[in-house]
Amino acid sequence: MSTPAGVAAARPKSWITDFMLLAAIWGSSFLFMRMGAVEFGALPTAAVRVAIAALFLLPLVWLRGLLPVLRKNWKPVFFIGLLNSGIPFACIAFALLSISTGLSSILNATVPMFGALIAWIWLKDRPTASRILGLVIGFAGVALLAWDQATFKAGNPGVAPGWAVLASLLACACYGISASFTKRYLSGLPPLVTAAGSQIGATLGLALPALWLWPARMPGASAWLALLAVGVVCTGIAYILFFRLIENAGPARALSVTFVVPVFAVLYGVLFLGESVTPWMVGCAGVIVGGTALATGLLKLGRDRTPAR
Repeated sequence: MSTPAGVAAARPKSWITDFMLLAAIWGSSFLFMRMGAVEFGALPTAAVRVAIAALFLLPLVWLRGLLPVLRKNWKPVFFIGLLNSGIPFACIAFALLSISTGLSSILNATVPMFGALIAWIWLKDRPTASRILGLVIGFAGVALLAWDQATFKAGNPGVAPGWAVLASLLACACYGISASFTKRYLSGLPPLVTAAGSQIGATLGLALPALWLWPARMPGASAWLALLAVGVVCTGIAYILFFRLIENAGPARALSVTFVVPVFAVLYGVLFLGESVTPWMVGCAGVIVGGTALATGLLKLGRDRTPAR
């Protein structure tokens, strides 16, 4: 039987393991989404991902006896699925057809920043001076990155990568809106119910558009395996890890996993897709991560006395 001191010593090691594992898993989601989107297309890729995740999570809800809770709250939970999974996954899949997985993951690191901005507007969660400065710095980093990597200049062949950048930012905005919606209308629900129900709602919302845009040629085995991985591992298992991380390490530390995800995503892109990483991307990523850390309150400058609710 372990001593209390042994338990206390093991707990930090446990959450650090979950933290790094979650970052590695979510970093790989951009690689798998890219592999699937090339053959499936954006909307079918998103639909298959959430359908697989729903099939993985729903039995867990049933085994834990939470189906009555899901039935009682199905309307807001299904709706949050469109905001938190359906629309963002479709946007990310669309973006990955035009920009690198590394760039997409760096843009995705702005999710906490969008969450802070929307909470300020919607929930009147007044930010401190440091957090306001962080919003300015973070969005400046996004503008610099988009200006260098994704121009809207006429004459570009195919779809201008600028639309991919806008799609990535729309996904981040949806994540931010869903966070405030969840806080306001879904507080107190078991996380597993929200996770599973949201994937079911996203599946129902994307089903008809995905069938309409289903590729005429059946995708190959590699594309199916990629979506199976992103559905089970990067969505289903990742949700379980994320909620366990919140419980063991607290929301602030769990939130900071967003900053590590691009490291793994860029690494996977370089190793498996032959993508290149420029010094400009690295510099802009530093600006974005620094601004986001300030915007979410993880970092503070000086003695910030502005009250925050």
